[in-house]
Order: sequence, then C-alpha cells, then structure tokens
Amino acid sequence: MTDTLPGTEVRHITCTLCEAMCGLEVRLDHGAVASIRGHEADPLSRGHICPKAFALQDVQEDPDRLRRPVVRTGRGWREASWTEAISIAATKLVDVQREHGDDALAIYLGNPTVHSLGALTHQPPLVRLLRTRNRFSATSVDQLPHQVTAWALYGHQYLLPVPDIDRTDLLVLVGHNPMASNGSLWTVPDFPQRRRELADRGGRLVVVDPRRTETAAVADEHHFVRPGSDAAVLLAIVRELLASDLARPAAYVDGVDRVREAVSAFTPELAEDVSGMPAAVVRSLAQDLAAARAAAVHGRMGVSTQEHGVVCQWAIQVINILTGNLDRPGGTMFTTPAVDLVGQGRLSPGGFGRRRSRVRGLPGFGGELPVAALAEEITTPGDGQVRALLTVAGNPVSSTPGGHRLDEALAGLEAMVAIDFYVNETTRHADVILPPTPPLEREHYDLVFHLLAVRDTARWSPALLPKPAGALHDWEIARDLGAAVVRARGGGLRQRWSKATLRAEARLRLSPRRQVDALLRTSGARLSVAKLERMPAGADHGPLRSRLPGRLRTPQQRIDLSVDFVLEALPGLPQQLTSATRLPEGHLLLIGRRHQRDNNSWLHNSARLTRGRPRHALLAHPDDLAVRGIRDRDKVLVRSAAGEVQVEVAATDDVMPGVVSLPHGYGHRRSGVRLREATRLPGVSMNDLTDPSVVEGLSGNAVLNGVPVVVEPLTVLVVEEALAGVLPEDPA
Repeated sequence: MTDTLPGTEVRHITCTLCEAMCGLEVRLDHGAVASIRGHEADPLSRGHICPKAFALQDVQEDPDRLRRPVVRTGRGWREASWTEAISIAATKLVDVQREHGDDALAIYLGNPTVHSLGALTHQPPLVRLLRTRNRFSATSVDQLPHQVTAWALYGHQYLLPVPDIDRTDLLVLVGHNPMASNGSLWTVPDFPQRRRELADRGGRLVVVDPRRTETAAVADEHHFVRPGSDAAVLLAIVRELLASDLARPAAYVDGVDRVREAVSAFTPELAEDVSGMPAAVVRSLAQDLAAARAAAVHGRMGVSTQEHGVVCQWAIQVINILTGNLDRPGGTMFTTPAVDLVGQGRLSPGGFGRRRSRVRGLPGFGGELPVAALAEEITTPGDGQVRALLTVAGNPVSSTPGGHRLDEALAGLEAMVAIDFYVNETTRHADVILPPTPPLEREHYDLVFHLLAVRDTARWSPALLPKPAGALHDWEIARDLGAAVVRARGGGLRQRWSKATLRAEARLRLSPRRQVDALLRTSGARLSVAKLERMPAGADHGPLRSRLPGRLRTPQQRIDLSVDFVLEALPGLPQQLTSATRLPEGHLLLIGRRHQRDNNSWLHNSARLTRGRPRHALLAHPDDLAVRGIRDRDKVLVRSAAGEVQVEVAATDDVMPGVVSLPHGYGHRRSGVRLREATRLPGVSMNDLTDPSVVEGLSGNAVLNGVPVVVEPLTVLVVEEALAGVLPEDPA
C-alpha cells in the first residue's frame, strides 16, 4: 500500500524473532525503515508488539553482522567469494568424513532455524545429504520432555496441545513466563491483554514458580515451589483427582487404573515437604481444576529443563485429560493449521531409536542426540569420535551446559563450518562462516508456530527489503553447500548414494516459496501464496476447534495414560525428591530467567534492547545474602560442580529463600567475539555453571534449573587468596 507522502509506503510483515508471530506494520521512507508498529488488523496478534520487534532494524543495520563469507587464516578472518568459501567448507567436511567415517561430522541446529522459512525447508535435506547420525539441536536444552510426552500420549512429538486462553476460566502456568517470552511452545501474542480479558470475564491465573516472575506479578495467585520439585506437586494433583473421584476422562482414554496405583504415594503432604507448596493449596488447586467450566495447565522451561522434566510434562497432560479439559474450548486444544505438517506426514512422529551417544549412552529421540553429550563426543578418543562440526544459527557455547568445556573442545576440531551472520562464542572457532540474509530481506511463512497458536490463522510475509547483490538466503546456502558436498565426494560415492542424493538435491533446488505454495494448495484450506499476498492481515480461520480423537496418531486413535517408561520411574521418585531437599550446608539452587528484551544468546548488541537498567545480576533473597555477609550490588563468586563465575548480586524477595537466578545468554566476553563495547551486555554465561553430566533421567534433556551452587563474597575471597600467597606454609 502506498502512503500519501512521496517516497513512503506501508508494508505488512511477520516478526520472526520469537514464537508469537506478531504482525507488523512497517513504514518505509525511500526504501529505508522509518517506523515499526503492530498491525491492528492482524487477527492473531491484534496490534501487539514487544521491544524485540524494533531489533529487526538493528540487526539489519548492525555493523557487527557479516555480509560476506569469511575464511579463517593464520592472521584472522578474511572475506571470500561464495564460490571459494562454500568449496572450502564442503571440502573440509567431506575430507573428515572420508578419513574417519560419516559420523565424524556432527551437526548442531540452533533455535533461529525454526524462525526462518528457508532453514526449515532446506536444512533437513542438507542434513540428510551429510549422512551423519551425530545430530544435535537446541531441542535438548529446551522442550525435549514436552515432545517425548506428546509422542508417548498422542502419537506424534509435534501434537502439542496449547491453552485456549481466549475462552478459559482457569489458567495454571508452571515454570512458565509468557509476560516475558510471549509464549513458549504456545504462540500467544499480546499475552498482557489476553490476561486482562481473562480477568474481565471472572477467570483466574495461577502461577507456580520459584521466582515471582513478570507473569506471577500479574497473577491472581503465585505459589513458590522449590526448583526441581514440581513433579511432587503435579503428581499430587493427579492423585487427588483420582482419589477424590474428580476425574472425568474422555471415552477414548485408557490406563486410568494403572495411573491411580502408580501415583498413590504422591500425597499433598509429600508435595509440601519437598516443594514448600502447602498441602491444602495442592488439594484446593486439584478441586478447582476439576470444578472449572474450562481450565488449562501448561508448563515450560522451568519444568522441562530440570531433572524430572518428562514426568512433569506427562503429569501436566494427565491433569488436563483427567479433568476433561483436553480438546475442550477453554481447555488445552490442538490447532488446525492451513499447512498441517503433522497431518500430511511431513514431520517425523519422533520416538526413541536404537541410536545412543557413543561415550555415555544417552538416548536419541527423533533422530537427534542430547546436546549435553556434544563436548565429550569431541574430546573422547576412539571409533566414532566427532572431529568436525557444522552449526546452523546456533551458539551452543553459550546455550548448552558446561559451555566453557565445549568452548575448549571446539578448539580441537579438525574442521568447523558455521551458517551464521555473527562471529559469536561458538562460530569464532569455525574455519568458514557463511552468513545468510537477515530477517527483513527474507520471505516467511511460519510452518511450525501455526501448529502452536491460540487461533487458527495463515499469513505470508513478503521480504521487506531487497536482497543485496552478492548475498545469499539461508536456503540458497544450503542448496549450494549440498551441491558442493556431492561434488567433493566424487563419482563413486555419488553412484552409491544416488537415490538419496538425487532426492535431497531436488528438494534443495526447490525454493521455499514454491514448497509452501504446494503445501497450501494441497491442504484443503483453499489457499496459495498468491492469495495470502493479497491479504495483508492473513487468513483468519477462527478459534481453535475440537479435534479428538481424529487428530491422534496413536493406534486405534486412543490415549493410553499408562506410559511404561514414566510409570517405571515413579516408585523411586519420592526418595529422590526427598533426598534432593538435603543440600550440603551453604548451597543454594540456581535457576535461569528470561527477559522480554533478550532473545536467548543473541540480540545483545542491539542498542534499543540493551539500554536501561542492567538485567544481568544474580538475584538472591536478602536473608540468604545476610547470612553470607553479602550486600546488595556486591560482586560475588558463584561456584558449582561444573565451574565458577563472578557476577554482581541483587537482593530481592522475588526469589524464594534458598534460590538464586541468573539470566540465560549473557556473557559475551570470550576473545574473538565481535561485539561493540558500547553495546556489549555485561554479565556471565549461566551455562558455565550448569553440568553436562547431569541430564533429565528419561530423555537426556539438559538440566538448567535446580543447579546446586555456592555463593561467596568476592572481596573475602580476594583477601584470602592474597594471604595464602604471603603466609608461610604450616611447619607440620
């Protein structure tokens, strides 16, 4: 649409920086971004916008962002042509595989790949073309327990029911902070307004969390819970529903009696002992969930990235099922996306395969291994040792456990290639970095997040700005790198792998636009890319609809609550939870946190997002600081079994006693990272404290919450170390 002022126009695009898929209205002035605001007519985001949307312009204009491929030399980086850089990258990867075997190459896919259409359509065939079984991603430092539970109960890892917030009467969020995240595994833009609408119709919001988060601050009830003990609370609610005859599961639900027996030991009193949440509150919450006209329970990072993540996510689903709230308007529901990747069989249903990690034997799920095993797979000699790495839009040194150990491991690789437009803590180790175009220069359609949205919509987002001459989109990089890999392997191997190679190459040559158009035309939604281009606000297909049992991908389209591997974990769980309360003297439990102005481990050089009060401090309860002789804003040393960091502390009763909190993704201080000092976020990497040897028991997901740490005043330690250097040794 052309504005009335000469040289200006208004365009409508999708923000791709988080799961919310907010519609944006962008004003261009002679081809440059003049303003960004929310698109009022968008049926999903309804004009909502958060500060991250403005960072799209910062990324576009960022002098730190790579515009051309770079190749490492003995004197640092040098720019190279695409032909040279891709040839070097392919040759290095193929040479390692030729000498040491296909699995000597590992691949890590970062979170931003899910936010880029070209990455979603073209990274899978590239990965298949590379033939390695050592595949890792951000999934196993995030939502893997959620996907394991969906596979076990509903038959597909991406059948993830979401709270129907627009019609619910009672919303219970466990370890979940959508006021900061805009939803997570739950596309819920404009959560603040939706929360107000919940209150206006007399509904309630209940939050269970060790920290008084931004979401807890606007809740009707907030209950502190000891990190890592959520399973006791959730299983006690399941027990109460069954023991008090409050359960009303659907006719297609099986296994209730086995569950009743399995949870009998998880009383509200046990929950109180291990979590601190009063038994009376646990009982009352169970009764309220059963009595509500429509209720929804949802849990996220706080319950997924802990020691009992799968049990927690299973219990949450069981609560929704037993109360009859699964597939009920106002409960938790499945979407009906215009591009139904689950229904069309385009996504793997998931499952535990025979593949386990070489060193520790951690289980693979859905074709991936837990990323907590990556460093040891690189550093441990023997057959199958990882000697090369390809990362795509990822920074695992910052975002995975024991980041400092992985940092050291990457330095010993024989080859590393990165598809990324930043030199960061991880990509600084690469031999070649291949930078794709930034978000404003790409076309986009959300293939994944329409599966998780609170309303069924479809929106095509055109590229706002033209791709500069000499730049490549991420799908074009994948296409050209795949072709270069095939050439580097030579004719003999090409014949051996001809069918798989030809299929992958054909997929890589097909543009994302053509793939989405074909999916839309065959979906039954009577849409196409051309039709959506004529609809700036997208297509609105209305609120979520009941889909069960037809949506299930289980045998006979039934739900069996009695998941064997979960029930087998329950007998020993009361003792484990009780033992976990007996920390060594002086220890505290570390949890992470998220800020609305942050985006995991990047966007920390956006001047718009980093200005204002520092957000990097370690949050600690005043009582815990007092007994340690620590004052507000002192610098402290935080030690764990995995490492130590120095950071400023902030006293607050927003965390429960015994708990401290560090944000995720800070600490851009390793040498070689190109971030301007003026906009470099202070702080440290929380994952220098998390331990890759401690993983979730059933899935191998990383444990990032409930990490035992010691917090000590740094000034005292400095004095002690100084004295140790001058005092004579003990004569004895």
